[in-house]
Amino acid sequence: MSDRSYLEWPFFDERHRGMQIELEAWAAAHIDGHPHGDLDDACRNLVRKLGADGWLRYMVGGTAYGGRHDTIDTRAVCLLRETLARHSGLADFALGMQGLGSGAITLHGSDAQKRNYLTDVAAGRAIPAFALSEPDSGSDVAAMACAARRDGQDYMLDGEKTWISNGGIADFYVVFARTGEAPGARGLSAFIVEANLPGFEIAERIDVIAPHPLARLRFIGCRVPAANLLGAPGQGFKVAMQTLDIFRTSVAAAALGFARRALDEGLRRATTRDMFGKKLADFQITQAKLAQMATHVDTAALLTYRAAWMRDQGKNITGAAAMAKMTSTETAQQVIDAAVQLWGGCGVVSEHPVERLYREIRALRIYEGATEVQQLIIARQTLSAWEQEQAV
Repeated sequence: MSDRSYLEWPFFDERHRGMQIELEAWAAAHIDGHPHGDLDDACRNLVRKLGADGWLRYMVGGTAYGGRHDTIDTRAVCLLRETLARHSGLADFALGMQGLGSGAITLHGSDAQKRNYLTDVAAGRAIPAFALSEPDSGSDVAAMACAARRDGQDYMLDGEKTWISNGGIADFYVVFARTGEAPGARGLSAFIVEANLPGFEIAERIDVIAPHPLARLRFIGCRVPAANLLGAPGQGFKVAMQTLDIFRTSVAAAALGFARRALDEGLRRATTRDMFGKKLADFQITQAKLAQMATHVDTAALLTYRAAWMRDQGKNITGAAAMAKMTSTETAQQVIDAAVQLWGGCGVVSEHPVERLYREIRALRIYEGATEVQQLIIARQTLSAWEQEQAV
């Protein structure tokens, strides 16, 4: 198991250390990292387990609505995702999507909306989803075509969403649509859409290299009660970005968990594999590779938990979260690739731990903002800070 010395870093409180140790023991006893037969059932079962044993309480804010704290503890969320990712990519997914799918309700929901949805999410009785991307609108949110128009006490929703995690198994979706209050991103709104509403359908289930529930959604004259509007009309972009700021950092933590597992597997191979009368770890070229892997892991951890700590202090983390997400996902890919190389032919055998990691990590460099989008965010934040300093 990975070294826990990072828990002594000043980013964490004693409650975080105790929680991580407890979760590590729980995951070892309850999480099966082997292939699953029915993917949907496996994901539902994981949600139920995580909810029944209290881990999903960390993914929603508000003790009155089942949350562990009144606000989301970003460091706790990141430690949860990192720890589960080392054991199982699907377990990490199940937990992470409970947060992302309901995060907008935590941040912008009314009391009634929070009571109606968050309590069941925290208990593992309801599965949410976050529906932002479209066939022609992924990174460019302002190009969104899905539209909602007011019709009496309802909104009529028409359009499509795609690449929606939990698509097909979610009980409700937080859907972003164009309501037209202003051009571009300023004319979007967010809605809670229950999966059983007439006019909503799962248009297609999507298979990817690291399987998890994923779908394309279609709305045709889907009547959504106006009471299900999240926040004010025209504030959808703000709702989406504030939600992503929290959970983009947790994506970095999931990548960190994958990287830690890969480093563990690389060390296991290097210290047990006999080669030319020595252990693989005795060769300087292997030591150089292990040094790079360990450095990448610590770099990712420092940026990830800096961003999480900053958010928990109430600071703006748009740039810090982008740095964490970009660095953690990109360097985790390198660490995992190095682990595959150390394992040689065994490393590309289907369902070997490092082969699974190789498939798991690839999507993290794309979803919740591709690496290239993170680079744009970081550059804009850096330029803005520089310009402000020059103006003083």
